[in-house]
Amino acid sequence: MKFPKKYFNLIYSLLMSVIMGLMMAAVLTAILTGIGGDFVMRWLKAFIQVWPVAFPILLLLAPFVKKLTPDLTEP
Repeated sequence: MKFPKKYFNLIYSLLMSVIMGLMMAAVLTAILTGIGGDFVMRWLKAFIQVWPVAFPILLLLAPFVKKLTPDLTEP
């Protein structure tokens, strides 16, 4: 199933926020509370708390970053 191109930024932001949110929540949960018996539950709780913040931030900033990146890289 493919979505129309007009939803590219929305889908990109959704996928990136889930991936980054899961990774950052895992790293910070491990650093701050350690990897113990209930690590997965603490990790998922942290993700549920950060994802609602990560998604709109990425949704707003992704277009700007996509426009800025070519200016910072060689052709």
